[in-house]
Amino acid sequence: MKFTKLITFGAALTLLPTLAMAQDATPGFDEIGPYIMTTLLFLVGGFLVFWMAAGFAMLEAGLVRSKNVTTQLTKNIALFSIASIMYWLVGFNLMYPGDGWLVAGWMGPFFSVTSLEPVGLAAADATLDYASVASDFFFQLMFCATTASIVSGTLAERIKLWPFLIFVVVLTGFIYPIEASWQWGGGWLSEMGFSDFAGSTLVHAAGGFAALAGAIILGPRLGKYGKEGQVIPMPGSNLALATLGTFILWLGWFGFNGGSQLAAGTVGDITDVGRIFANTNMAAAAGAVAALILTQVMYTKVDLTMVLNGALAGLVSITAGPLDPSLFGALWIGAIGGVIVVFAVPFLDKLRIDDVVGAIPVHLLAGFWGTMAVPFYTGGTSFVTQFIGFAAIGAFVFIVSLVVWIILKGVMGIRVSEEAEINGLDSSELGMEAYPEFSKG
Repeated sequence: MKFTKLITFGAALTLLPTLAMAQDATPGFDEIGPYIMTTLLFLVGGFLVFWMAAGFAMLEAGLVRSKNVTTQLTKNIALFSIASIMYWLVGFNLMYPGDGWLVAGWMGPFFSVTSLEPVGLAAADATLDYASVASDFFFQLMFCATTASIVSGTLAERIKLWPFLIFVVVLTGFIYPIEASWQWGGGWLSEMGFSDFAGSTLVHAAGGFAALAGAIILGPRLGKYGKEGQVIPMPGSNLALATLGTFILWLGWFGFNGGSQLAAGTVGDITDVGRIFANTNMAAAAGAVAALILTQVMYTKVDLTMVLNGALAGLVSITAGPLDPSLFGALWIGAIGGVIVVFAVPFLDKLRIDDVVGAIPVHLLAGFWGTMAVPFYTGGTSFVTQFIGFAAIGAFVFIVSLVVWIILKGVMGIRVSEEAEINGLDSSELGMEAYPEFSKG
């Protein structure tokens, strides 16, 4: 018995170095904690931004006429699905080329398909200096889809479904990833010192420029502008849906801006995420209140659609720099965004640019303002650099989008017939209506 115990004890002693080595090979929480928390931030932020897709769908469904609601809903679910595939097939590695630039700082690799970590990845085999590739891909994809959603609302009620979806393929697979790589992928704008924390320019203004190009080529809706220049109101079908969509977008924006901290592994990082949430909310509230007051003063009655877009413009305005401002800073930045919308919507009508949901004022013009406001609070930035970055991205997206729209118009046509537009795209494009029990309106 004693001999057996002695052998057992001796065997245990021989195993101690092995056990110690195994213990040393397993990373502790201090090593894996930042990886886990940042991955979690991307996942939570990502599904919040995904919820913005529902917000855009509801906003657009509420602001178009009832005869076009089903088409808008179809476009929104289709564009998100197309963006998901194109960002996997082309976009992610084109946007984040690492050392694989085709043209350094300007162009990444084409059709470098995204791959994920293996199933059941062990901590010892993981690269613990950032977050999981899957979570990063998922989070960044949501921004790509958001860019396409902006275009959808502007061109509503007169564009054919399939040409629009083909444009989405080009926008989400190529245009957006290329311009975003200039900043977020470590490209030339990043090296120059341009700053866009969560995408006032890279996402929102880019979507606005693509929408502007499409609106110019497509032309206004039938009957929108009179022969003497008067604007004919075309009220949306459901302001309750539009309001719901705005609140959903407001909620999703916490993930949009908060997740763009891109780290949650330290006390400082997670505290900054909280600061971003607070500033994001303040800017939205200020934009809504500014539009509320201004429409009362200008038109003697409050315009709900302006208030909704004022909140969204406040959100876009703070997106370029949501971390550094104080709450008062977020308030006045967001308020100016709300003011921009109230003046910009009628200005576009004077130019006979028909933007059904007001996406160009909200995303392009407020995106410009938000980008230019960054140097007020963020050190190491300049107004000149910010303007150069905005102009470069704007020119690239607008020109390429314009070319694509012109090609689509020439090859297959992008606008429905007059009869189809009068009857509504739901019946002409899809053969089904959102509100079949009501008469067409």
